[in-house]
Amino acid sequence: MILKLKRTPGIYVVGFMGSGKSTVGRALARHLGWRYADLDEDIESKAQKSIPEIFDELGEQEFRRIESEMLQRRVHDVARGVPWVVSVGGGCFAQEANFDLIQNHGVSIWLDAPLEMIKSRIASSTHRPLARDPEKFEDLYHSRLTYYQRADYRIPVTGEGSPGALKTILELPLF
Repeated sequence: MILKLKRTPGIYVVGFMGSGKSTVGRALARHLGWRYADLDEDIESKAQKSIPEIFDELGEQEFRRIESEMLQRRVHDVARGVPWVVSVGGGCFAQEANFDLIQNHGVSIWLDAPLEMIKSRIASSTHRPLARDPEKFEDLYHSRLTYYQRADYRIPVTGEGSPGALKTILELPLF
């Protein structure tokens, strides 16, 4: 295992909505025997509301505030030496303070799924407030790529889907 992970055993799975972060993150944690957290689930638990309800009732700014707070809690555990795989929401890594926390407390892995694959994965989804407007959705995808490119590792999501992404992650020189 690389020194950075020994010091702060956190792996943060980042990428756009629908890229497979939750599926891959859970499988990776299971494989490593580490704890797993989905930051969106943490947010919903804290707010006692679904993500769409938070956006609709409290707004995106409040959502981002709660998201940062939940990330800080997970990073605190990692900083204490507790190994975690954390899947973060699509916009989390695009917030500078969150990016700094992640980069200073583990390794970031970007699941780079093509836009067309993401569109087909979320076509029937009703729980993604930022996917409601197709034009804005596509603009958001392109605008976030710059942020995701800062991740420590890029994992292309191909036709093999999440199992293929997990296999590629396990071949990284991390372990």
